[in-house]
Order: sequence, then structure tokens, then C-alpha cells
Amino acid sequence: MAEDAIVLWVRLEAEAGHVLPPPFWASAWTGGQALAGYILDHLDTVAGRHVLDVASGSGLVAIAAAIAGAAGVTANDIDPYSIAAISANAHANGVDLTLSSCDLLDGDGDGVDVVLTGEVLYHPSVAARMLPFLARVGAKGGRVLVGDPDRGHVPHDWLDRVATYEVPVSSAPEDAQLHLTSVLKPRREQVDDRRGGARQLQA
Repeated sequence: MAEDAIVLWVRLEAEAGHVLPPPFWASAWTGGQALAGYILDHLDTVAGRHVLDVASGSGLVAIAAAIAGAAGVTANDIDPYSIAAISANAHANGVDLTLSSCDLLDGDGDGVDVVLTGEVLYHPSVAARMLPFLARVGAKGGRVLVGDPDRGHVPHDWLDRVATYEVPVSSAPEDAQLHLTSVLKPRREQVDDRRGGARQLQA
């Protein structure tokens, strides 16, 4: 984790000599914190199952799934810096993860039992790709859980809240506050209608 993600971003770009995507992997986002907390509160969600954590970032949710007893956990993120951070964080926590840097969002989870994803509905264009992917996973019988602090792009006609957490966030180094964050799952009866494409799923 970075003490200041912006300072880290500037330093990494200076070292790389070109523009880099934001270091989303350097912070424990509230959606991921809530989802990790839910998994550790409900071990049966992942215990003995094969789990895919999409847009894993720092690996927080994937690590929680491994600690909770998943049979195997794949942490996926397209940012190579994220993959390096996940590897370091998994090692620090004494868990084994499979790392994947492929873009998986055109697929259907490839037969995994559980797909987890935290803080991925932060922008309409991202939600437009992520939500059809999650619907396809659900249509094949996979369990889907999403951690989200309600940034305005959640399709509430499709995702139901299963838990709410007060997650600590910091707006300044000396100023910590709590943010209500939800853990969501798809309504089973809506999955088949929603898997067809991004048009229906845009918020």
C-alpha cells in the first residue's frame, strides 16, 4: 500500500519515462475492503471453491478468499504493476494465488465457482463491460459478489444488497472517516435477461 498514491504515481511515471495508468493497486478501496470483510465473515462463500477475483488491484479480496479456505484463487488484473503488488502482498500474507494479467471480460469465468470483484463500477464505460461479464458468469451457475460504495453506476434492478459495512477511508493523512459500502449479488431471475450485452446493463 502507498502512503500517497499520487506521489507514487508521479514517481513511477518518472522512472518509466511515459504515462502510466493510475496505481489503483496501491490503495485498499472501500469496495474491496467490504467484500474482503464479507468473505471472512462468511467463510462458506468461498471455502472449498475455485475463486476468480477480477480487477484484483492490491489482491486484498483474493487474499481474503485464500485465507477463508478457497480451493484455489486466481487474482486477475490487466495492470502489470498490480500483478507485482498482488504477488508481494500474497507472499506477505502467506497465501498462494494464481496470477492472471489477461483481459477476461469478454468471457464467462471459464467454469470458476465464485467470481469476486470490488470497486469496479466507478465509471459507466467500465460498468458497461463488467456487468455483462458478471451476468454471463451467473448464467452459467457461478456465484457473483460485488463490493461497491455506490458511485452511481449500480443497476439496482439487477443487483441486490446482501450486506453493508462501515469501511474506514482517509481523505487526508490525519482525517479518517467511515463510508457505508455494500456487498451485492445478482438476482437469479434477472441473469438471463442481462447477459446479452452492455446496452441493457448501462446505468
